[in-house]
Amino acid sequence: MASLKINSLESLEKLCQDFMSKQVVHDTAHDINHIKRVVSNAKYIAEAEGADVWVVIAAAWLHDCVTYPKNDPRNKTSSIQAAKVATDFLRASGFPEHKLENVFHAVEAHSYSANIATTSLEAEVVQDSDRLDGLGAVGIARCFAVSGKLGSAIYHTEDPFCENRSADSKLSAIDHFYEKLFRTAKTLKTTAGKELALKRVEFMELYLKQLGAEIG
Repeated sequence: MASLKINSLESLEKLCQDFMSKQVVHDTAHDINHIKRVVSNAKYIAEAEGADVWVVIAAAWLHDCVTYPKNDPRNKTSSIQAAKVATDFLRASGFPEHKLENVFHAVEAHSYSANIATTSLEAEVVQDSDRLDGLGAVGIARCFAVSGKLGSAIYHTEDPFCENRSADSKLSAIDHFYEKLFRTAKTLKTTAGKELALKRVEFMELYLKQLGAEIG
């Protein structure tokens, strides 16, 4: 019989935070601060959209409980493995059994690379919340952090903004804006998420304009 440790949203969050603080972190883009930002996004969007906050908060906290580096061949399987680990942990902690399936789906579907279609509002909220963290000021910082670790340049010398070539994230951090981040911004599903994404993309565009002015 499961030990009933979860009896409120506060106890759920504390257990999840304690659990996530012990997980392996491969880069600063997926550390505990990333998790906290996603949870914050998720709470805001869930309230605006009327989603099940128990499912959303649990999935947001645990969505990256299994991660692999970007250049690891197992990277695309991270979210499915995370969904299994997350629901096993929640079940053992006394989380409502009838909500576990929805948590599993919200975790497995959050990943851009896994390309799993969302079939619930809660999955849409968690997916949007995670993708928002790849945009705006934080998104820019995360992009450079990961690109630097992988050995990519800041920008392509001859064509920094991919005007006459296809974007390739392996070449530069700025390429990643065009190859993934701006595309990701167009995939958000909730009304609240789309509104937040629009503001963040506008900031990124201003950043690129300033970068262009500085590099000539």
